[in-house]
Amino acid sequence: MASKRRRDSPEEKERRVSPFPDEVLERVLGFVKSHKNRSSVSLVCKDWYSAERWSRTHVFIGNCYSVSPEILVRRFPNIRSVTLKGKPRFSDFNLVPPNWGADIQSWLDVFASAYPHLEELRLKRMTIMDESLEFLAHSFPNFKALSLVSCDGFSTDGLATIATYCKNLTELDILENGIEDLGGGWLSCFPENFTSLEILNFANLNSEVSFDSLERLVARCKSLKVLKANKNVTMEQLQRLLSRAPQLMELGTGSFSQDLSFQQYEELKKAFKNCRNLHTLSGLWEATSLYLPALYPACANLTFLNLSYAALQSAELAKLLPSCPLLQRLWVLDTVEDKGLEAVGSSCPLLEELRVFPAEPVVGGGGGVTESGFVAVSRGCRKLHYTLYFCRQMTNAAVATVVQNCPDFTHFRLCIMNPGQPDYLTNEPMDEAFGTVVKTCSKLQRLAVSGLLTDLTFEYIGRYAKNLETLSVAFAGSSDRGMQCVLEGCPKLRKLEIRDSPFGNAALLSGLERYESMRSLWMSACNVTMNACRLLAKEMPRLNVEVIKEDESDDTQAEKVYVYRSVAGPRRDAPPFVLTL
Repeated sequence: MASKRRRDSPEEKERRVSPFPDEVLERVLGFVKSHKNRSSVSLVCKDWYSAERWSRTHVFIGNCYSVSPEILVRRFPNIRSVTLKGKPRFSDFNLVPPNWGADIQSWLDVFASAYPHLEELRLKRMTIMDESLEFLAHSFPNFKALSLVSCDGFSTDGLATIATYCKNLTELDILENGIEDLGGGWLSCFPENFTSLEILNFANLNSEVSFDSLERLVARCKSLKVLKANKNVTMEQLQRLLSRAPQLMELGTGSFSQDLSFQQYEELKKAFKNCRNLHTLSGLWEATSLYLPALYPACANLTFLNLSYAALQSAELAKLLPSCPLLQRLWVLDTVEDKGLEAVGSSCPLLEELRVFPAEPVVGGGGGVTESGFVAVSRGCRKLHYTLYFCRQMTNAAVATVVQNCPDFTHFRLCIMNPGQPDYLTNEPMDEAFGTVVKTCSKLQRLAVSGLLTDLTFEYIGRYAKNLETLSVAFAGSSDRGMQCVLEGCPKLRKLEIRDSPFGNAALLSGLERYESMRSLWMSACNVTMNACRLLAKEMPRLNVEVIKEDESDDTQAEKVYVYRSVAGPRRDAPPFVLTL
């Protein structure tokens, strides 16, 4: 009888898994860019863990309190680029109080000694003071790229410091920040011999810029590929910028409504025609139909058209779109109404992403878009897989038609502007609409629900949405059973965001087995008590359970609950109104 084969030791197994020299393995892993894939690679064996550790140059952190900077630098010693997110997403809706936290300075203090060769810092919903920007500019001599999205705490004086001292800067991207705008003189702080800029975005600043400084900067930076100006840049100035930088690939225009002479208009049209590489166009503040034809020559290669600052009407959009045969992404305001969306359906067969934003915070009886426009888009844009759609009314049947026409949705966010509104034709809940979405769209990763919804919607989600990663809920649900269904049935769920819904203690505690595998849970204006939060914290000590209490007189209800996994323990900078349990 043959003898049994000897079992290899764990060390021998690891040697068979990783036969490559460390230098070769690190070089191979350098081609793996996805942070998810790299994390998976690091779990194969000790050699791969070590190689991934030393070869990693970029790190993405989805929650700045999920790990400490000290832990990060011990894990990855050679980082050159950091992407860091701070406050919960509901801070965009003013649901997170000022001074909540997410200050970048403690990270910069550690980076200065551990990562002196840091080149890129990309922050979202973080607080960064002018002093931090000054520290950044002086501490990292090789610094190249700064991206600030929905951040606060700084002013244009901080930008002036970056412009003055970051000699190798290639990217300065300032988008939708709570910035103190002290004037546009910061652009003049770039040295006259500075030529390295490739990306410049100051679209959301309000003050007039020093145009002479901007024009000289654009002229010097021959590698500039992205320029997004604010609404104070006139069309005449835009023409001068375009003539200096015909190589632009992404352009955000300023205002599009000044009076131009015939000669000025022809020069603007010629400047756009010379921008043959343009694939992204945004801005167009206050655009009027009179000057829109000047854009047409530059639209032939556009793949992304962002009109979320341009209150175009349906007729104007219908005339513009035929010039954009390659369009894949379109953002518009609901001023285009359903007729404008019908033009989208007939003109954009390659469209993959559609976002329709409300021009006003609340849509009244008239105007806006409805289910008719949504259906029209889906009929002509069969490749559509990403949508954010703010509308004033919707029906179950319309949503069913949309997903039948476009069954490959990965992101489906439908926002009916009036909370708790039913199917306006049948007066039934919108349960079957979202039931159809999760039954039909097997690749669905992100879902935002709205309208009159019962627990049936969440039963559908738990039963069918097996690839769902992010769920946003507002003004919806009947009982705790709805949230229980989601937590029990969605194995890949990473973020759950809930506001103004009837879920309570039983719903919160039903996630005991799930929260450690998720990034975060947010619940506000629900029926959760302090005792339930304390119990959750006791049962799951490796989670951070935070309660935001702005009403100190009520010690029973938990107004806003934020739960997230962390390897760093409770945060040390919680303000008095944040109770860390």
